[in-house]
Amino acid sequence: MQVRDLMNPIVVSITPEESAALAARLLSRHNLGALPVCGGDGGLRGIVTDRDIVTRCVAAGRDPGRIPVSDIMSQAPETVTPDQETSTAARKMACRQVRRLPVVEEGRVVGMVSLGDLSKCSACDMEAAAALADISQNVRSAR
Repeated sequence: MQVRDLMNPIVVSITPEESAALAARLLSRHNLGALPVCGGDGGLRGIVTDRDIVTRCVAAGRDPGRIPVSDIMSQAPETVTPDQETSTAARKMACRQVRRLPVVEEGRVVGMVSLGDLSKCSACDMEAAAALADISQNVRSAR
């Protein structure tokens, strides 16, 4: 199965100049865990997660209304293309210890695929379970 078959093609994104507070509101409003950070050309610049906002902004005592997303985002995130196999997405999630990947085609973000998306597909159950096990194991090891 290809990533295009499972990805969410509706992308809510943010620009690097916007505030961490706006990112938090968008994540909450759309019930998301991550936002791709895109430039004016639609190209991917990074990704910001709810965890990034908490650990790199709030816990650091910084004002989310004054901190641009570019200061707290992860740069050079792992990506997949729509025509890649879902097993490739699962392997990338496990290797990078992430639960979501931007789907990029011709330099633009065209969707997002999550570990949850993979788990909803019976053909991907084993891949998603293995990726989650890898992510969970490494999180426990880091504690």
